Amino acid sequence: MSTPPAQPSHRQPLALVTGASQGIGAAVARALHAAGARVVVSARRLGPCESLAEELGEGAHALSLDVTDAVAVAALPARLEAEHGPLDWLVNNAGAATSAPLGKSDEALYQRLMELNFHAARRLAGAFLPGMRERDHGRIVAVASSAGLVGYPYVAAYCASKHALIGYTRAAAAETDKTGVGFGAVCPHYVDTPLLAASIDNLVAKTGKTRDEARAFFADQNPGGRLVAPAEVAAAVVELCQATGRGIVELDGGPARLVD
Repeated sequence: MSTPPAQPSHRQPLALVTGASQGIGAAVARALHAAGARVVVSARRLGPCESLAEELGEGAHALSLDVTDAVAVAALPARLEAEHGPLDWLVNNAGAATSAPLGKSDEALYQRLMELNFHAARRLAGAFLPGMRERDHGRIVAVASSAGLVGYPYVAAYCASKHALIGYTRAAAAETDKTGVGFGAVCPHYVDTPLLAASIDNLVAKTGKTRDEARAFFADQNPGGRLVAPAEVAAAVVELCQATGRGIVELDGGPARLVD
Protein backbone atom coordinates (compact mmCIF):
# COMPACT_ATOMS: atom_id res chain seq x y z
CA MET A 1 0.00 0.00 0.00
CA SER A 2 2.09 2.86 -1.35
CA THR A 3 1.63 6.40 -2.65
CA PRO A 4 -1.95 6.97 -3.83
CA PRO A 5 -2.36 7.39 -7.57
CA ALA A 6 -3.69 10.67 -8.86
CA GLN A 7 -7.48 10.93 -8.64
CA PRO A 8 -9.49 12.63 -11.40
CA SER A 9 -9.06 16.33 -10.57
CA HIS A 10 -12.56 17.43 -11.53
CA ARG A 11 -14.57 15.44 -8.99
CA GLN A 12 -14.57 13.54 -5.74
CA PRO A 13 -14.19 9.75 -6.08
CA LEU A 14 -17.44 7.77 -6.15
CA ALA A 15 -17.70 4.67 -3.96
CA LEU A 16 -20.32 1.91 -3.82
CA VAL A 17 -20.59 -0.09 -0.59
CA THR A 18 -22.78 -3.21 -0.53
CA GLY A 19 -24.37 -4.55 2.65
CA ALA A 20 -24.07 -1.06 4.12
CA SER A 21 -27.26 -0.95 6.20
CA GLN A 22 -25.45 -1.80 9.46
CA GLY A 23 -22.27 -3.11 11.05
CA ILE A 24 -19.08 -3.18 8.99
CA GLY A 25 -20.76 -1.88 5.84
CA ALA A 26 -22.13 1.19 7.59
CA ALA A 27 -18.73 1.84 9.18
CA VAL A 28 -17.06 1.60 5.76
CA ALA A 29 -19.57 4.02 4.24
CA ARG A 30 -18.95 6.52 7.05
CA ALA A 31 -15.17 6.23 6.72
CA LEU A 32 -15.17 6.64 2.94
CA HIS A 33 -17.43 9.68 3.20
CA ALA A 34 -15.17 11.17 5.88
CA ALA A 35 -12.22 10.56 3.53
CA GLY A 36 -13.86 12.78 0.93
CA ALA A 37 -15.65 10.26 -1.28
CA ARG A 38 -19.19 10.41 -2.53
CA VAL A 39 -20.79 7.20 -1.29
CA VAL A 40 -23.63 5.06 -2.59
CA VAL A 41 -24.96 3.20 0.46
CA SER A 42 -26.61 -0.02 -0.71
CA ALA A 43 -28.39 -3.03 0.79
CA ARG A 44 -31.58 -4.98 0.21
CA ARG A 45 -33.38 -2.86 2.82
CA LEU A 46 -33.65 0.69 1.54
CA GLY A 47 -34.83 2.29 4.80
CA PRO A 48 -31.57 1.90 6.79
CA CYS A 49 -29.59 3.02 3.74
CA GLU A 50 -31.69 6.17 3.46
CA SER A 51 -31.18 6.86 7.16
CA LEU A 52 -27.41 6.48 6.84
CA ALA A 53 -27.27 8.61 3.69
CA GLU A 54 -29.27 11.33 5.48
CA GLU A 55 -26.87 11.12 8.43
CA LEU A 56 -23.84 11.48 6.17
CA GLY A 57 -25.33 14.37 4.23
CA GLU A 58 -24.10 15.81 0.94
CA GLY A 59 -22.49 13.30 -1.37
CA ALA A 60 -24.23 10.26 0.17
CA HIS A 61 -26.93 8.36 -1.72
CA ALA A 62 -29.10 5.35 -0.82
CA LEU A 63 -29.69 2.42 -3.14
CA SER A 64 -31.79 -0.72 -2.76
CA LEU A 65 -29.71 -3.58 -4.18
CA ASP A 66 -29.99 -7.34 -3.96
CA VAL A 67 -26.45 -8.40 -4.86
CA THR A 68 -27.68 -11.87 -5.86
CA ASP A 69 -29.87 -10.36 -8.62
CA ALA A 70 -27.61 -10.84 -11.63
CA VAL A 71 -29.82 -8.72 -13.91
CA ALA A 72 -29.79 -5.76 -11.52
CA VAL A 73 -26.02 -6.07 -11.05
CA ALA A 74 -25.39 -6.10 -14.81
CA ALA A 75 -27.43 -2.91 -15.22
CA LEU A 76 -25.83 -1.12 -12.27
CA PRO A 77 -22.73 0.47 -13.89
CA ALA A 78 -24.82 2.32 -16.49
CA ARG A 79 -27.35 3.36 -13.85
CA LEU A 80 -24.76 4.74 -11.45
CA GLU A 81 -22.85 6.51 -14.21
CA ALA A 82 -26.03 8.20 -15.42
CA GLU A 83 -26.89 9.38 -11.91
CA HIS A 84 -23.50 10.03 -10.32
CA GLY A 85 -20.71 9.47 -12.83
CA PRO A 86 -18.28 6.54 -13.19
CA LEU A 87 -17.47 4.41 -10.16
CA ASP A 88 -14.00 4.70 -8.65
CA TRP A 89 -14.21 2.39 -5.63
CA LEU A 90 -16.29 -0.78 -5.27
CA VAL A 91 -16.48 -2.29 -1.77
CA ASN A 92 -17.99 -5.78 -1.78
CA ASN A 93 -19.11 -6.10 1.82
CA ALA A 94 -22.48 -7.92 1.57
CA GLY A 95 -22.33 -11.44 2.94
CA ALA A 96 -23.71 -13.97 5.39
CA ALA A 97 -22.43 -16.57 7.84
CA THR A 98 -24.19 -19.80 8.85
CA SER A 99 -22.79 -22.62 10.96
CA ALA A 100 -23.55 -26.30 10.53
CA PRO A 101 -21.53 -29.50 11.16
CA LEU A 102 -20.25 -31.33 8.09
CA GLY A 103 -22.93 -34.00 8.12
CA LYS A 104 -25.69 -31.38 8.22
CA SER A 105 -24.27 -28.88 5.72
CA ASP A 106 -26.73 -29.53 2.91
CA GLU A 107 -26.49 -28.52 -0.74
CA ALA A 108 -28.75 -25.49 -0.24
CA LEU A 109 -26.44 -24.04 2.41
CA TYR A 110 -23.37 -24.31 0.18
CA GLN A 111 -25.22 -22.80 -2.76
CA ARG A 112 -26.62 -19.90 -0.71
CA LEU A 113 -23.30 -18.93 0.85
CA MET A 114 -21.35 -19.33 -2.39
CA GLU A 115 -23.93 -17.19 -4.19
CA LEU A 116 -23.93 -14.39 -1.61
CA ASN A 117 -20.33 -14.42 -0.39
CA PHE A 118 -18.56 -15.19 -3.67
CA HIS A 119 -20.59 -15.07 -6.87
CA ALA A 120 -22.33 -11.79 -6.01
CA ALA A 121 -18.99 -10.08 -5.35
CA ARG A 122 -17.50 -11.63 -8.49
CA ARG A 123 -20.39 -10.41 -10.64
CA LEU A 124 -20.19 -6.89 -9.24
CA ALA A 125 -16.46 -6.79 -9.89
CA GLY A 126 -17.03 -8.10 -13.39
CA ALA A 127 -19.72 -5.50 -14.06
CA PHE A 128 -17.57 -2.51 -13.09
CA LEU A 129 -14.17 -3.80 -14.24
CA PRO A 130 -14.54 -2.95 -17.98
CA GLY A 131 -15.18 0.72 -17.22
CA MET A 132 -12.32 0.86 -14.71
CA ARG A 133 -9.96 -0.73 -17.21
CA GLU A 134 -11.03 1.68 -19.92
CA ARG A 135 -10.29 4.62 -17.60
CA ASP A 136 -7.23 2.82 -16.15
CA HIS A 137 -8.46 3.76 -12.72
CA GLY A 138 -10.38 1.96 -9.98
CA ARG A 139 -10.31 -0.07 -6.79
CA ILE A 140 -12.28 -3.23 -5.98
CA VAL A 141 -12.02 -4.20 -2.31
CA ALA A 142 -13.68 -7.23 -0.71
CA VAL A 143 -14.55 -7.43 2.97
CA ALA A 144 -13.82 -11.11 3.46
CA SER A 145 -12.93 -12.89 6.71
CA SER A 146 -10.16 -14.79 8.43
CA ALA A 147 -12.25 -17.77 7.25
CA GLY A 148 -10.85 -16.95 3.81
CA LEU A 149 -7.34 -17.63 5.10
CA VAL A 150 -7.80 -20.60 7.47
CA GLY A 151 -10.40 -23.27 8.17
CA TYR A 152 -12.69 -23.41 11.20
CA PRO A 153 -14.92 -26.25 12.46
CA TYR A 154 -18.68 -26.14 11.83
CA VAL A 155 -18.46 -23.47 9.11
CA ALA A 156 -17.18 -25.42 6.11
CA ALA A 157 -19.62 -23.78 3.69
CA TYR A 158 -18.74 -20.32 4.96
CA CYS A 159 -15.00 -21.02 4.79
CA ALA A 160 -15.35 -22.38 1.27
CA SER A 161 -17.15 -19.24 0.08
CA LYS A 162 -14.61 -16.88 1.67
CA HIS A 163 -11.66 -18.91 0.37
CA ALA A 164 -13.19 -18.58 -3.10
CA LEU A 165 -13.45 -14.81 -2.65
CA ILE A 166 -9.83 -14.51 -1.53
CA GLY A 167 -8.62 -16.76 -4.36
CA TYR A 168 -10.49 -14.64 -6.89
CA THR A 169 -9.07 -11.44 -5.37
CA ARG A 170 -5.50 -12.74 -5.52
CA ALA A 171 -5.87 -13.86 -9.13
CA ALA A 172 -7.53 -10.59 -10.18
CA ALA A 173 -4.85 -8.53 -8.42
CA ALA A 174 -2.15 -10.44 -10.29
CA GLU A 175 -3.94 -9.99 -13.62
CA THR A 176 -4.42 -6.24 -13.17
CA ASP A 177 -0.92 -5.66 -11.80
CA LYS A 178 0.93 -2.76 -13.46
CA THR A 179 -2.40 -1.07 -14.28
CA GLY A 180 -4.41 1.66 -12.62
CA VAL A 181 -6.97 -0.88 -11.38
CA GLY A 182 -6.38 -2.64 -8.07
CA PHE A 183 -7.98 -5.55 -6.19
CA GLY A 184 -7.64 -6.04 -2.44
CA ALA A 185 -9.37 -7.63 0.54
CA VAL A 186 -9.69 -7.19 4.28
CA CYS A 187 -9.89 -10.34 6.42
CA PRO A 188 -11.07 -9.58 9.96
CA HIS A 189 -11.42 -12.13 12.73
CA TYR A 190 -14.38 -11.68 15.12
CA VAL A 191 -15.74 -8.13 14.76
CA ASP A 192 -17.96 -6.32 17.27
CA THR A 193 -21.09 -6.13 15.08
CA PRO A 194 -24.80 -7.02 15.27
CA LEU A 195 -23.89 -10.33 13.58
CA LEU A 196 -21.58 -11.17 16.48
CA ALA A 197 -24.26 -10.08 18.95
CA ALA A 198 -26.52 -12.77 17.50
CA SER A 199 -23.73 -15.34 17.98
CA ILE A 200 -23.31 -14.17 21.56
CA ASP A 201 -27.06 -14.62 22.14
CA ASN A 202 -26.84 -18.13 20.70
CA LEU A 203 -23.90 -19.04 22.95
CA VAL A 204 -25.71 -17.70 26.02
CA ALA A 205 -28.82 -19.74 25.17
CA LYS A 206 -26.85 -22.95 24.58
CA THR A 207 -24.33 -22.79 27.43
CA GLY A 208 -25.85 -20.62 30.16
CA LYS A 209 -22.88 -18.26 30.05
CA THR A 210 -23.51 -14.62 30.85
CA ARG A 211 -23.35 -12.13 27.98
CA ASP A 212 -20.04 -10.81 29.32
CA GLU A 213 -18.62 -14.33 29.47
CA ALA A 214 -19.82 -15.10 25.95
CA ARG A 215 -18.38 -11.85 24.66
CA ALA A 216 -15.06 -12.59 26.34
CA PHE A 217 -15.09 -16.07 24.77
CA PHE A 218 -15.25 -14.63 21.25
CA ALA A 219 -12.63 -11.98 22.06
CA ASP A 220 -10.28 -14.71 23.26
CA GLN A 221 -10.63 -16.51 19.92
CA ASN A 222 -8.91 -13.58 18.20
CA PRO A 223 -5.10 -13.88 18.28
CA GLY A 224 -4.89 -10.28 19.50
CA GLY A 225 -7.14 -11.08 22.47
CA ARG A 226 -9.86 -8.54 21.70
CA LEU A 227 -12.71 -8.04 19.26
CA VAL A 228 -11.97 -6.09 16.10
CA ALA A 229 -13.84 -2.76 15.89
CA PRO A 230 -15.84 -2.03 12.71
CA ALA A 231 -13.88 1.22 12.41
CA GLU A 232 -10.65 -0.79 12.08
CA VAL A 233 -12.07 -2.73 9.16
CA ALA A 234 -13.30 0.52 7.62
CA ALA A 235 -9.87 2.14 7.97
CA ALA A 236 -8.21 -0.78 6.18
CA VAL A 237 -10.76 -0.54 3.36
CA VAL A 238 -10.16 3.19 2.96
CA GLU A 239 -6.40 2.66 2.82
CA LEU A 240 -6.76 0.03 0.10
CA CYS A 241 -9.06 2.32 -1.88
CA GLN A 242 -6.77 5.31 -1.60
CA ALA A 243 -3.47 3.49 -2.12
CA THR A 244 -2.53 0.71 -4.51
CA GLY A 245 -5.67 -1.32 -3.83
CA ARG A 246 -3.61 -4.52 -3.92
CA GLY A 247 -3.12 -6.62 -0.82
CA ILE A 248 -4.80 -8.93 1.68
CA VAL A 249 -5.04 -7.27 5.09
CA GLU A 250 -5.67 -9.42 8.17
CA LEU A 251 -7.18 -7.91 11.33
CA ASP A 252 -6.97 -10.20 14.36
CA GLY A 253 -7.37 -7.85 17.34
CA GLY A 254 -3.75 -6.73 17.16
CA PRO A 255 -2.09 -4.42 14.63
CA ALA A 256 -3.28 -4.73 11.03
CA ARG A 257 -1.12 -7.17 9.09
CA LEU A 258 -0.52 -7.27 5.33
CA VAL A 259 -0.72 -10.96 4.37
CA ASP A 260 0.00 -10.44 0.66
